[in-house]
Amino acid sequence: VQLQASGGGLVQAGGSLRLSCAASGRSFSGYAMAWFRQAPGEEREFVAAIYWTTGYQYYADSVKGRFAISRDSALYTVYLQMDSLKPEDTALYYCAARPGSIMTGSRAYAYWGQGTLVTVSS
Repeated sequence: VQLQASGGGLVQAGGSLRLSCAASGRSFSGYAMAWFRQAPGEEREFVAAIYWTTGYQYYADSVKGRFAISRDSALYTVYLQMDSLKPEDTALYYCAARPGSIMTGSRAYAYWGQGTLVTVSS
């Protein structure tokens, strides 16, 4: 399994960004696909996840109502649409995958992409 994250950048507070995670190497039916983030000096934290087969989504409270996760089954790509960005959203964002149900702990995920940096200026 290979995951390739992209789409990070610098944006002003209140702005939007869309992250992409291109997945390859197998069928992702039955997999949970997630986004985590890690700010400097902080632990990696769960942001959002989607269950590939059904499209069921789950969000951290800190991003609920502002972020939206989706997947394009034909392109094997997972997206994270981030709106109303805040300076506290600044972090390195990672996509991850695991067989089975959505989990919020990073240790539950076996596969990781490289991070893409999101910087939100005030």
